[in-house]
Amino acid sequence: MDQAYGAGKAGGTFDPITFFQQPQTILRIVSWIFSIVIFGCIANEGYVNRPDEVEEFCIFNRNQNACNYAVGMGALDFLCCAAFLALDIYFPQISSVKDRKKAVLADIGVSAFWSFVWFVGFCFLANQWQVANPEDNPLKEGADAARAAITFAFFSIFTWAGQAFFGFQRYKLGSSSSLFSQDYTDPSQDPAAAPSEGTEYTGYNADMEANYDGSGGYQNQDY
Repeated sequence: MDQAYGAGKAGGTFDPITFFQQPQTILRIVSWIFSIVIFGCIANEGYVNRPDEVEEFCIFNRNQNACNYAVGMGALDFLCCAAFLALDIYFPQISSVKDRKKAVLADIGVSAFWSFVWFVGFCFLANQWQVANPEDNPLKEGADAARAAITFAFFSIFTWAGQAFFGFQRYKLGSSSSLFSQDYTDPSQDPAAAPSEGTEYTGYNADMEANYDGSGGYQNQDY
């Protein structure tokens, strides 16, 4: 079946089973779950306080930026995954090749960006957790949540990198597809195919001349 950027002609029926079996869809859902884990762990258990203090502080070496990074990026990641899942569902209905190309290029760029974001996040959180003062949290409250956030930030690097890879595969597939040729021109709209002004229909003139008898009339022919 001819396809353009991984999907056939617009207007086809949506098959949810096939959709959820696609590797790219699976990675999006996994990334979506990872973002929930990262966001939830830090938002719920990422702030602790010492027994002799009332004010809570970030579990990552009292660095508020570390918690803000995890919570903020986790929430944005969640929304981004949901948006691209919706785009994947709508993608087969896009009839314009240029619009499909833009969507695929956006997918590649955003996926690569999030892979980099979580690489930075993993390094940042892991470093702040490593240098944290044990005396700030003698009961080790929220330690499992902090380690889970670091772990899933690490996994998110590869899930988003995988999405960028599959997006690039779709881009290569679309660039070699002949179904929706961007250079195609409707013959009725092609100026080169239309007769130019001043062009005479020579076939009709030749017949007229052959039947002319020279006396102002035309010879009758039997058909």
